[in-house]
Amino acid sequence: MSVIATGPAGSKTVQGKEPITSETKNGGAATIPAAKRHRKSLLLAAVVVLWVLVWIAFRGVQTLELGGAERTDFHVWLNGLRDAFDASRDSSFFFQYVVTPITQGLNAVVEFLQNLFSQASGGRPVPQVGWLGVVALLSWLAFALAGVRSMLLVAVFTLLCGFFGYWEESIDTLIITFISVLLCVIIGIPTGLLMARTKRFSAIMSPILDVMQTLPSFAYLAPLALVFGIGPAAAVVTTLIYALPPLVRITEHGIRGVSPSTLEAVTSMGATPWQTLSKVQVPLAKRTIVVGINQCTMAALSMATIAALINGPGLGAPVLQALQALDVGSAFVSGLAIVLMAIMLDRTTTAASERSSIAARVRRGSKESQKRGAQRRRMIVLIGAVVALVAVYLSHNYLTLAKFPSSPNFGKPLAAIIQSFNDWTVETFSGVTEAFKNITTATLVNPLESLLAQSPWWVMALVIIAIAAIAGGWRAAAITVVCELVILGTGLWNETMKTLATTLVATLLVVIVATILGVWMGRSKLADSIVRPILDAFQTIPSFVYLVPALALFGPTRFTAIAAAVVYGVPIATKLIADGIRGVSTTTIEAAQSMGTTAGQMIMKVQLPMSRKAVVLAVNQGLLYVLAMVVVGGLVGGGGLGYLVVSGFSQGQLFGKGLAAGIAITALGVLLDRITKYAAFRTAS
Repeated sequence: MSVIATGPAGSKTVQGKEPITSETKNGGAATIPAAKRHRKSLLLAAVVVLWVLVWIAFRGVQTLELGGAERTDFHVWLNGLRDAFDASRDSSFFFQYVVTPITQGLNAVVEFLQNLFSQASGGRPVPQVGWLGVVALLSWLAFALAGVRSMLLVAVFTLLCGFFGYWEESIDTLIITFISVLLCVIIGIPTGLLMARTKRFSAIMSPILDVMQTLPSFAYLAPLALVFGIGPAAAVVTTLIYALPPLVRITEHGIRGVSPSTLEAVTSMGATPWQTLSKVQVPLAKRTIVVGINQCTMAALSMATIAALINGPGLGAPVLQALQALDVGSAFVSGLAIVLMAIMLDRTTTAASERSSIAARVRRGSKESQKRGAQRRRMIVLIGAVVALVAVYLSHNYLTLAKFPSSPNFGKPLAAIIQSFNDWTVETFSGVTEAFKNITTATLVNPLESLLAQSPWWVMALVIIAIAAIAGGWRAAAITVVCELVILGTGLWNETMKTLATTLVATLLVVIVATILGVWMGRSKLADSIVRPILDAFQTIPSFVYLVPALALFGPTRFTAIAAAVVYGVPIATKLIADGIRGVSTTTIEAAQSMGTTAGQMIMKVQLPMSRKAVVLAVNQGLLYVLAMVVVGGLVGGGGLGYLVVSGFSQGQLFGKGLAAGIAITALGVLLDRITKYAAFRTAS
């Protein structure tokens, strides 16, 4: 048996073996007990071997597979619960005095803004404010918040959305996003401030925010549709819940990030807690809070498009219709309009964040030229407001300035070109794409799905618990048991295992691609400067849009969801690995180079092992991103739990089964998140 003793530098050394060192946070060195790591690997290998042997012996036995239209008592009970909810809407106190006022209030606000900006109203064939007024108002707002470049970007992109043939849908998307972000700001910023100043409140809220950020977007839809019904109100509430956590967390981070010496100086001057918060902490954290609003806005836009499944207005509806009709050309054009919206909102809120810090410096500065510049800008903003109001007046009174012009129409020709290109691509490269799809499906997806879904359920449950215990410890195992009980309760164990198989294959591909790109970026500044902007651009695209090119290349199959999930998960995982590689101490790199280490040895023996924590975190994030996309892939033949969620919305008798699928997705997401997070924690410690 190996004896572990404390080494001279406070590190642990395995007797008879060379110590393996890894970098700590402060740049020092800590020793990783090699025997413990090897024991963990051997245990995992033993579990897998035993699992395969049992699978061979009991394949297809007790898999809890459920037919497509088959329902369990729990699904029937959920259907009854929906009916009971519908029947009690006019008599229940909760619905009458809580849910109904919220629903009616949100529907009224959305309808008012639609009548004002996007739909015919008041006996008029056009909205109260026509397209010219809308473009002028949005451009003026962008100029006031973010500057001239953002103003031009907003004007051009808004007009392009109209020329693509989606004027009304684009404005509806902005309305849902705007209302949701406004509610997020009203709720999220005070919550973040309170969390920053009260540790107990932060300890209560953090697990709740963890769960909210772990849940795939599909899991929100059915429960909220059950309470709020389908329509704009449910879309706003769904978007609000999805977009709130980033704003709360970043606000808390910004307030906590204010220098302690600054706070001590203010306190020593006799400032009250309110004065410290309002006069010092919030102004100093303003730029960070605006970054939080940026993240919140992007999340809101992404969810607002998915909310089309619960009859939310906006650009999600034409994308959904085109995907269901396998009309790649129309799906591409409507998806492109969503991308333009995403870029427009991202660049404007980012520029607003930068401008807020510039404005703060000008206020603190004493140069006369800076003060004159600020006064001149305020005057231009006022003149711009007058111009925008004139445009609103003209668009209200003149039909040509109210109804968006029908020409030029870029949408139909572009859709036809994309459809022709898609047909040519499919015809020309179908051999390559089919081969890639078939090889991946035959060598990875089918064997893993058979192993997971065709094993007896109790064997799979024990295997997952064992893996959780070995990788993440007893806490991960305990949470795994709870999540498995929830999944079993939904009656969808077999479908969950199929979804897990698809998720694991896509995550494996994400990790391979992200490791190659991340190592390249971490070792080369030139590579980082080329690849990072591309990854940034991919991260601004809402998840819905990723399905379009995947559908064009691979058709409506299970592999389409995997391809979209890989593209969706690679950016975040790549950035984390690149940052981990770059964070390896230069002293360690130079020491390894002085010993004649080759480039391959440097990567495999030094940089990747020392970036374990970043790699495990990348796997965690890759898993969650992939799971979110895989369930959305149910729209294009992805199968599994995502398909059941979609079926629940389209077929009334399957509503309970769809809702149960949303619960199973939630449990699966929490299970994967906790195992990988506890594994990352143990790796780091």
